[in-house]
Amino acid sequence: MVQFIAEVSSNHARDLARCFKFIDAAADIGCSAVKFQLFKLRELFSTEALAFKPSLLEREAWELPVEFLPELANHCRKREIAFCCTPFYLDAVKELQPYVDFYKIASYELLWDDLLIATALTGKPVILSTGMATIDEINHAVSVLKANKCSDLTLLHCTSAYPTPYSQANLAAINTLKQATGCQVGWSDHTVEPGVLQRAIHHYDVQTIEFHLDLDGLGEEFATGHCWLPEQIGQVISDYKKAMQADGDGDKKPVASELADRAWRADPSDGLRPLVSTRQTLKPSKHA
Repeated sequence: MVQFIAEVSSNHARDLARCFKFIDAAADIGCSAVKFQLFKLRELFSTEALAFKPSLLEREAWELPVEFLPELANHCRKREIAFCCTPFYLDAVKELQPYVDFYKIASYELLWDDLLIATALTGKPVILSTGMATIDEINHAVSVLKANKCSDLTLLHCTSAYPTPYSQANLAAINTLKQATGCQVGWSDHTVEPGVLQRAIHHYDVQTIEFHLDLDGLGEEFATGHCWLPEQIGQVISDYKKAMQADGDGDKKPVASELADRAWRADPSDGLRPLVSTRQTLKPSKHA
C-alpha cells in the first residue's frame, strides 16, 4: 500500500489548534503520516542572503515553535497517524528525536553531510527528497546515510519548482533512482495534478507520495499554487484505495455480484435468453 504523507509546510500560522486541524485532516483523508518543518530563519539563510533579500526575514513568522513538538506527537498518536518533521539545523535533529517516527531531509539540504550524518545516527527511518540533484550528488548522500547506519531509507523524486508544471515532473527518473541506488523511491508532488500522482503510483510503482496540504486556502504557501486542499487530495487517495481493491485474486470465475445473471445467458440450443432450465421456472406476469 502507498504511504501518503501530508506536508503542512508553513501553513500552520504558528497556531497549535490549526496544527491539530492539519493532523485531523490528514488522518481523515487516509494519510499514513503528517509532516511539519522545524527551522530557524536565521539558521536557514546566510547573512549575505538576508542582506540581499531582506524580505526573507518575514518567514520568521512561519517558524514552528519547538514547544509544539510533544503536543503534535501526542495528537498524532491519538489519531493513529505517524508524525514526521524536517530538521533544517543540526540541533533540530536532537530536538525532534524523542517525538518523530521518521525524519525527512529536504532537497535543499541534500548536500549537507553533517545533517545527513546526524539524522542517520538516530537510527530512525529517513526520507530524502532529491529535487535539483544530480545522480552523483544523490549517490553521495545515500552513501553518507548508509555509512552512518541508516538502514531504512526512502528517496523521493521531485522537481523543486513551486508549483511544478506537470510536463516537467520527469517521473521516468523514478526508475533511474531505483536502478542507481537500490533504494525505495517515492514521489514528492508540487504539481497538484491527480493524473501525475496516479501515474507515479500505477506505472512507476512508488510506495510513498508526499504532497503539500492546506486546509482552507488561507495558509502562507497556498497562493504559490503547489498545495492541495483536503477534498482534492482526499479524492485521489480514495480513488487509489478503490483501485487497489479492484485487483481481486486473479481466479477467473463468476463473482458474487454476477451470479444471478448466469441463469439469464443465451441458451446454446437456440441462442435465446435465458437458459432453457431457467425458462422452465418462469411464470407469465399478471401485468403482461
